[in-house]
Amino acid sequence: MLDHVSVTVSDPARSLPFWDAIMAALGVPCVRRAEDNAGYGVRNRPGDDGHSYLSVRTSTGTVVPDNRHWCFRAPDRAAVHAFHAAALAHGGRCDGPPGPRPHYHASYYAAFVLDPDGNRLEAVCHDDAL
Repeated sequence: MLDHVSVTVSDPARSLPFWDAIMAALGVPCVRRAEDNAGYGVRNRPGDDGHSYLSVRTSTGTVVPDNRHWCFRAPDRAAVHAFHAAALAHGGRCDGPPGPRPHYHASYYAAFVLDPDGNRLEAVCHDDAL
């Protein structure tokens, strides 16, 4: 559904290590780096448009976490745990530990965190396998 998305942060020196850690936990490479922004994933191009790209950029104003929510695919449940642990180790806060969320569906396994600016992030695996 999404081709690309941009997330804003107030302090890139604080936030980019957080984003590096959680994206690495999900197996998503950092493919672009500058002092005030980073890019993760693969950009689409003609004939190859099945990818997603995330840009993390410095905000030009105040970052307000107003019910924004980003959910990232995790390749397995171990990656959900790695995402959560990486977030907490790099300045994030727990907003729901790794575990099943059967109210979404029987195989929904996710973790929720808040980034250093309060943006709500989720990693989800839809596979029953551990």
